[in-house]
Amino acid sequence: MNNKPIVNPYLAVLAGVFAVSFSALFVRLTTAPALIIATYRLLITFIILAPYAFLRHRQELASLSWRERGLSGASGICLALHLVTWFASLRYTSVASSVVLVTTQPVFVVIGSWFFFKEKISRLAMVGGALALCGSVIIGASDFQIGRDALLGDILALSAAVLVSGYLLIGRRLRGGISLPVYTFYTYGSSALVLVIASLISATPFAPYSTRDWIIFLALAIVCTVIGHTVFNWVLRYVQASVVSVSVLGEPLGAILWASIFLREYPTLRQTIGACFIFGGLFIFTRFSVQKSKAEFQTKARPVEY
Repeated sequence: MNNKPIVNPYLAVLAGVFAVSFSALFVRLTTAPALIIATYRLLITFIILAPYAFLRHRQELASLSWRERGLSGASGICLALHLVTWFASLRYTSVASSVVLVTTQPVFVVIGSWFFFKEKISRLAMVGGALALCGSVIIGASDFQIGRDALLGDILALSAAVLVSGYLLIGRRLRGGISLPVYTFYTYGSSALVLVIASLISATPFAPYSTRDWIIFLALAIVCTVIGHTVFNWVLRYVQASVVSVSVLGEPLGAILWASIFLREYPTLRQTIGACFIFGGLFIFTRFSVQKSKAEFQTKARPVEY
């Protein structure tokens, strides 16, 4: 069997970063409520991916234990809450603050791994995490001077980082025994279901929305989720996890660039300083936390299916 990739994995990583970097811009360009944006993003994604999982992995879908289905559902709930809180943060604070703060999720993932799975954290990784959190404080202090709304947006963005960490931690535990299409079927499905129910309970209208809004809903699902996140999962078969972890740090840089071009929204000096702390800290953090377990990753990780 030929395991040679059909495209260069490193170019694929860049394509994935390019795709997900549009998320913040798309959210800012739509007038729909954050809950509806998240609902349609996950619902459309599920509709696109579910037929493949059902047709190609039907037996595995049926063979999952109730515990695995429950954990997949919990992962989906974390994902749903992450999207809602992050999209809401973009209504209150700048794109620069929001995307940089939500990128701190690797710190919370490793803290959760230490707390729940008793995994060790190297000293250098801890230093990097501390630098990243210092950057978050700098951005928060900067936005506090702008107004309470901006600070609320920062808090929502950090909450989104914590919530996506729960999604990643559960997924990491489940993916050892479940193929990617089956995992996304249950996770995206439960996430979409939770968001639809929340929209109904809160009486948030599903329509009417402008043509531009519907195009953005589709773009968020196809470009940012199906293409962007799928590329990251696919490429793990061919490159080290550290490459992906560090490359994803390019997402907020792309988001800030698009905000500057299309929204005329430029980061302040303090936001830039805080972002430098976060990027530098996360670079150190991801490099040393992943390198510490590189051998384990290479021996235990199995090819990602899609």
